Amino acid sequence: MMMTLRPWQKEALAKACQWLLVDKKDRHFLINAAPGAGKTVAASVIANEMFRQDAIDRVVVIAPRKEVVNQWAKEFKQVTGRFMSKVTGSDGDLVVLDVDLCATWAAIENLSDNVQAVCEHQRTLVICDEHHHAAVEAAWGSSADTAFSAARYVLILTGTPIRSDGGESVWLAYDDQGAITQPEEGAYTLSYGESVDFGYCRPITFHRHQGNFTVDLSDGEKVFVSSAVDAVLSGTSKRIPSLQRALEFYQLAKTAQFENDGITPLIDSYQATMLEAGSQKLTEMRHRMPDAGGLVIAPSIDMAMHMAELIEKIEGEKPIVVHSKMTNSEGKIDAFRNTEKRWLISVAMVSEGIDIKRLRVLVYLPNALTELAFRQAAGRVVRTRGYDDDTRAYVVMPSFATFEEYARRVENEMSPAKRKEPGPPRTKRCPVCGDECKLNAQACDNCGHEFSDRPTRTKTCNTCGEENPITAAICHSCGAAFKPDYVLTLDDALRTGAIVRGMDIAEDEVQLGESISNSVKAKILQSGDEKLLQLVRTLPEESFGRLKNLLEQ
Repeated sequence: MMMTLRPWQKEALAKACQWLLVDKKDRHFLINAAPGAGKTVAASVIANEMFRQDAIDRVVVIAPRKEVVNQWAKEFKQVTGRFMSKVTGSDGDLVVLDVDLCATWAAIENLSDNVQAVCEHQRTLVICDEHHHAAVEAAWGSSADTAFSAARYVLILTGTPIRSDGGESVWLAYDDQGAITQPEEGAYTLSYGESVDFGYCRPITFHRHQGNFTVDLSDGEKVFVSSAVDAVLSGTSKRIPSLQRALEFYQLAKTAQFENDGITPLIDSYQATMLEAGSQKLTEMRHRMPDAGGLVIAPSIDMAMHMAELIEKIEGEKPIVVHSKMTNSEGKIDAFRNTEKRWLISVAMVSEGIDIKRLRVLVYLPNALTELAFRQAAGRVVRTRGYDDDTRAYVVMPSFATFEEYARRVENEMSPAKRKEPGPPRTKRCPVCGDECKLNAQACDNCGHEFSDRPTRTKTCNTCGEENPITAAICHSCGAAFKPDYVLTLDDALRTGAIVRGMDIAEDEVQLGESISNSVKAKILQSGDEKLLQLVRTLPEESFGRLKNLLEQ
């Protein structure tokens, strides 16, 4: 298939072929390119050229998750014209299958011997996507090193080459400081800043969402917490194990708030104001990209459902929610990709490699606090739609020191001109004919297309009564500050988990423990083991879930 390559993809193709097929100094070639730059196409083009030169017989791709594997099979065929079979850990003899293969890293653990046979039987190019998954000491790394030891060539792809745990990945050499020492001739690097300058990725703006929390402790003491001021405990509060950690700003930012009924999500909560800021920005984006979408990364399934209710309250439209315990999550992601729905909410499902080019706004409230996860998430909203894409990517995130440090590093990779925020759009683009129209136009003057713009949400200033944009920091009329202040009880603050006898226990473990504690006690009572029964009686119910998980591990 003839296709127009980006200049960097042409350069990577030439460099990879020189290193692997001409110089033959090493069988590994590294492509370190920013998320969204087009690594899948680049790797497929390299594979196609190696087929053309009769250097390989088969290709095996390993990727982080099923949805990415599906994307690989589709894009690989578009570039090479070759069918790529998706395999799982339960597949039989792969040698006789005699087609190109793609699998998740998890599946490789159970396919090690089978894939090794493929590499020994035929000249195989292994394409390793999101290579940081293959830590040397981890199970996936061990499986990969074994399964592909006989591969003729290995193409390593990454947009975030340094693992969050500092571990080393297979097939790459590292120096004493943990930096990759792959020879310059055997690697192609394209930073995010370069991708923006060349137009491969959209520039990004980070909105640091601030808030002040007042926590009413059980003894009547009030504690004030913000992104700039940590909680100061006194009196009996100092003696509560791990309470300081529970009252950290980011922990409170992840705390769900409800109406007095304890069920209905509070429309004035911290998460609600984050979503309102994202909603306002997404509406602006849709003036330039009518089908622009927003992504919410939530810390838990419960919070994902909570935020879904808030979005429906704010916008009147239900978002699509995906998480690992949901059936057909890949199908729902694909449905979102091919509709004009505004929001997709994800719990650890839409991060690495997922390509939804219409995503432009990210509301970021994750559990993972690593720079690797941060950059991968931001990479979901920077993919460009084409030569006429003049949109900008936006990330709404808590004003949290860790995230702000990561954001500054990303921003500093961009040139000064690209860092500059252009402000709200002055016109809107007709999705039918592409004409530029006035922002308040009801229909396109050229083709008559009727716009279905959402009404702008406003908030009332308590000082002067004037209406202001929902995201305004100060009143445009009197200058009064809209100072977000959220009041929580101690029970609210601990809702994201439990602090029991010095242990910090996650909420999912708390719920699991509470659900199994009675049955566990009953079974031990029936066993007649007095020592075991005495031990269990000393354990708080909240810890039973952690105990179960530890025993299973």
